[in-house]
Amino acid sequence: MYASKGGDCHEKNGKIPSGHALLPSWYRRALSVLRRAIDLSRLFWAFTESDFNTFVIPNSAFGVFGALSGPTLQEGTQSPLATVLLRLPLVVFFNWYNVLNFDLANQRSIESIEEDRINKPWRPIVTGKVTPDQTRRAMLFTIPASLLLNYVLGVWKQGVFILILTWMQNDLRGGDEVIRDVIISAAYGMFNSASLDIAIGTSSGTSINRSGILWTGIISGVILTTMQVQDLKDQMGDRTRGRKTVPLVLGDRVSRYSIAVFVAFWSVLCPLFWQVGLVGYVITATSGGIVDARVLSKLDSREEDAKTWRWWCFWTMVLYLLPIMYLAGI
Repeated sequence: MYASKGGDCHEKNGKIPSGHALLPSWYRRALSVLRRAIDLSRLFWAFTESDFNTFVIPNSAFGVFGALSGPTLQEGTQSPLATVLLRLPLVVFFNWYNVLNFDLANQRSIESIEEDRINKPWRPIVTGKVTPDQTRRAMLFTIPASLLLNYVLGVWKQGVFILILTWMQNDLRGGDEVIRDVIISAAYGMFNSASLDIAIGTSSGTSINRSGILWTGIISGVILTTMQVQDLKDQMGDRTRGRKTVPLVLGDRVSRYSIAVFVAFWSVLCPLFWQVGLVGYVITATSGGIVDARVLSKLDSREEDAKTWRWWCFWTMVLYLLPIMYLAGI
């Protein structure tokens, strides 16, 4: 009899509820919100995954390495090593959520979807995880959120220019014109200067000095003249949408030799600017030499061009280490 009553207490319409249904309603709602948040985070990550190692990490490295160089790129009260390292997550987060806006805008157009079917078929819109209209609606929230976060981090000026350049690159289709590299190099300048601002903590009275401003400009020059290396691997998709990249406008061979010449040029000029020792020249020249060797030898392999693009990203990070090499007398 007691067992029967107990069964009545746990049954409803002849069904035994699951363990989840026995949980308090507020707890179930919290679990539901948590699941939605995790799913949204995974979706946002899918938009930015291909840019994390090749964009977010190098830009974050520029800011942190610059901050660790102490008086080399900044003036005012110098932050200790521990403080700079504690700001590292903020620098990475800044670069990620701003590149998220760029990727949302970049991947939602019809032309971009068709291009991604060829070049990057794993992206979320192509795989049907989200629609272009849902992506557009997401930007109605991510853009105001990034503006607020940029203001809190003290880099709202760079943040505004990043959004303008994102608009020019995507909605105005500047990314389909020859000026795409100009837009990208300007965007790198904004990302890099903001990363350095966050890393050194300009809100505490420290500021970027003249060398810091000039160094940021030099790196934008590096990006302007060698960034086309990323277009080598995407020529098939770019040709499909009629995009005017350097490899398609001037030809693959001309583009490769141009990249090789400018990588060699910057591999000498950047160490010369910092007046580093022989070791600094050797490290920079070695990493740049690998990029040049790959650019000139791997002429017909998209997979190898993708590897060359990653080597180029590594080479830029070596350049970002030069202020520390100068400070250390390397």
